[in-house]
Amino acid sequence: MKKILIVVDMQKDFIDGSLGTKEAEAIVQKVKEKILSYPKEDVYATLDTHREDYLSTQEGKNLPVSHCIKGTDGWQLDSALQGLILADHFFEKPGFGSLELANAMKALYQESTGKGQDFSIEFVGLCTDICVVSNALLIKAFLPEVPLSVDSRCCAGVTKEKHEAALETLRSCQVEVL
Repeated sequence: MKKILIVVDMQKDFIDGSLGTKEAEAIVQKVKEKILSYPKEDVYATLDTHREDYLSTQEGKNLPVSHCIKGTDGWQLDSALQGLILADHFFEKPGFGSLELANAMKALYQESTGKGQDFSIEFVGLCTDICVVSNALLIKAFLPEVPLSVDSRCCAGVTKEKHEAALETLRSCQVEVL
């Protein structure tokens, strides 16, 4: 069984920076433990990545808080997680979902099933109701027969209510919620 972990946007700005929350801070240690429970080569991560012109983008007009500007401290992975994920296993994404990540997962799936291995993907990270759900559903569209799961204990939403709503959406789309 090949089981992949995808760590979504565990960056300083989402944890204790410009868009940080107590709920996000509370999951850092759990995410670290989850990462350490996987072989290093099976852990991948996304980085929300914006440029200085973020506020002039569609997202910036709807969420007018500068965050995850490439190269800033807030763009960095939380310090507790640094060094736990291979450098070539990161996917920078300018929006909510990553087509590059979805294509990489499709290639890994094809490689694994070509070797006769079962394949599954688990998600953790931030924010449940935006980037976690976006990437999980994007990958579900690319790989409809691959079992996907989200560890709700290792995720946090913008609010507790939005976190719960996103988990319900994921369940409705046949993503297992742990």
